Amino acid sequence: MSVLLLRLAGPLQAWGSAARFTRRTTENAPTKSGVLGLLAAAQGRTRSADLSDLAALEFGVRVDQPGARLRDFQTAHHADTQKAMPLSERFYLTDAVFVAGVRGEGRLIDALYEALLEPVFLPYLGRRSCPPSLPVTMGEPRDIGLEEALREAPWQASAWYRRELAHFQGSSAASSDVDPVPAPEDLDLLLDCPAGELPDVTLRDLPLSFDPSHRRYGLRGIRTGRTGPADGSTPAGRTTGGPSPVGPSPARTPAVSAPVPSHDPVAGLPISVPPRNT
Repeated sequence: MSVLLLRLAGPLQAWGSAARFTRRTTENAPTKSGVLGLLAAAQGRTRSADLSDLAALEFGVRVDQPGARLRDFQTAHHADTQKAMPLSERFYLTDAVFVAGVRGEGRLIDALYEALLEPVFLPYLGRRSCPPSLPVTMGEPRDIGLEEALREAPWQASAWYRRELAHFQGSSAASSDVDPVPAPEDLDLLLDCPAGELPDVTLRDLPLSFDPSHRRYGLRGIRTGRTGPADGSTPAGRTTGGPSPVGPSPARTPAVSAPVPSHDPVAGLPISVPPRNT
């Protein structure tokens, strides 16, 4: 079993699990259906293609930079009658950064990794109007547990967010151009809840079909928790699946943070992209 980690960073993201009609909401973190949709698009699957192999993957997310919620209004006219459609409101996450991971059989994970390097359809973060601002891939798949991989991944927060965090903490590094602050001691973690255990949250977020004529989603249980420093060590007393302990924080451990280069999200994509037939 292999794990593939994805960096999900962009000016706007939208991860809806209950978005219907004129109110299109977003969750606070990427959904499994949204990320699997990104992977299916990278492989060039049509919306009516079988998703059972992707739906069976284990999924998890780490919140590296929570972002802020944005509310937007949209108007539209019917393409045939030109009549005004109902005013809709849409919600986005701005300036958020997440690390998502999928775990499954090695050949499938390798195929997904290769597809992300040369995607058939452009990847987007929940909605087509939300392109990624950094490469989605974070390296080759690894034979490791999903939770362990999310714990060990370097902190992906942007430089400006690190400086703001340093300013909030009163650190002299806030005015420095060098990597200003180490990773937080723990970050929010959202994982698939194992069968037979009681989930902390349940969402209709398990994709059964992306067919636009009849989209179907099943229920997905989610286990919430906190993860330790990005160097892989775990603060004493912290475990996932339960509430955070109350009391003084353990001593801060400096963490290694990998610099993220500037990147054109479409620079590495094929020049000729076939039109989507759905």
